[in-house]
Amino acid sequence: MTTPQGALLVGSVNFDDAEKTMRVAAEMLGGRLKRIPDGEVGKRFHWIMFQPDVLGQAVGIERVGDQPIPFPAGLDARPLRIADGVEAALIELPPLGYADAAIDSYAIFTRLRAEGAVPTGIRFQVSLPTPVAVVSSFFAGDDRAAIEPVYDAAMRRELSRIAAAIPHEDLAVQWDVASEMGIIERAAGYGRTMTAWWPGDPFDGLVARLAALVDAVPADAEVGVHLCYGDAGEKHFIEPADAGNLVRYANAVMAAASRPVTWLHLPVPIDRDDEAFFAPLATLEPVGELYLGLVHREDGAEGARRRIAAASRFTTEFGVATECGIGRAPAGSTEGILRTHAEVAAAW
Repeated sequence: MTTPQGALLVGSVNFDDAEKTMRVAAEMLGGRLKRIPDGEVGKRFHWIMFQPDVLGQAVGIERVGDQPIPFPAGLDARPLRIADGVEAALIELPPLGYADAAIDSYAIFTRLRAEGAVPTGIRFQVSLPTPVAVVSSFFAGDDRAAIEPVYDAAMRRELSRIAAAIPHEDLAVQWDVASEMGIIERAAGYGRTMTAWWPGDPFDGLVARLAALVDAVPADAEVGVHLCYGDAGEKHFIEPADAGNLVRYANAVMAAASRPVTWLHLPVPIDRDDEAFFAPLATLEPVGELYLGLVHREDGAEGARRRIAAASRFTTEFGVATECGIGRAPAGSTEGILRTHAEVAAAW
C-alpha cells in the first residue's frame, strides 16, 4: 500500500487562537506540512457566516427581516438584499475582514518561525471563500447577478492587500470551493436548491470563475484549490456518487487557468473505501500536489489506511487531509485528528 507523502491542513482548526494552532500543528506534523494556516479563528470560525454582518454595514444593502437570527459566536444569520432603487454597481463594500486577519496572523507566524517553533521552509496559508459561496448563501433572485461583480471586486481587494503585506515566498492562498460543487451536483443543500444565476452552461461559468481566481494569485506565490461538499454538523450537503465530478471540475479549471495550481484537495466521504469512488482519479490531469481528504475523526488511522489502499489503485502520488476543515470538530478531538495525519503520512 502507498504511504502518502505529506499532509494538508485544509483551513479551520478547533483551537482558540492562531498562535496555538500554528504551534501545535508544527509540533505534531513538522516536516509533513508544506504550509500552515492560522486555524480561521475568531469570527471566521463558522467560515463565511460573519460576512452578512460585514456586508450589512454597506449603504444600499439590507438585512432580510426585522429581527436578528441568533447564530453561534454572536453572528446574525439573516440573509441580505439590495435595497429598493439602489444600483448595485454603486455600492461600496467595507473591507471583508480576510486581509486584516491574514496580516495579523502572519505577524504571529513570523515570530514563531524566528523562535524556531515553526520550521523554516513552511509557508503561511491563507484560505479564502469564493464569491460564489457568499453570493449564493446570502443573496437571492436577481440580487445575485447584481451583487456578484461587486463582491468579487471586494474579495480581489482583500487578496491584493494580502499579497502586498506578505512576501510571496511565504504566501500560499487556498480558494475554498463548496457551493460550486452544490451547483454542479444540483444539490438541495442548506434548505434550498443550489442553482446558477448566469446565462449559459452553469459548469462553464463555474470553471471560468474559479480559473480567474486562481490566476488572480501572484505567480510567485502558491495557490491551492480545496473542493468541498460542506461540513455543517460534520455532514456533506450531498454525498457524491464518486470522485467523477470533482475530477471533471478540477481538470477543467486547471486547463482554463493561465498559471499552474500548486495543490488540489479532494474530499472523500467516510464510508467510501471502495474502488468505484476513487476510479475517476485515474483521469485526473497532473497537478503539483494532490491531497485526498480521507482522514476522519470517527475511525482514525485505521479508516484512513483503508481509504488510502483503495485510492492507491488509481493514483500513487498524494498527501492526506480531512475532507473539510476541523474547526467545527468536537472540543478535545483536534490533537487526535492531527495525530492521525502524522500516523498515515510520511514527511516530505
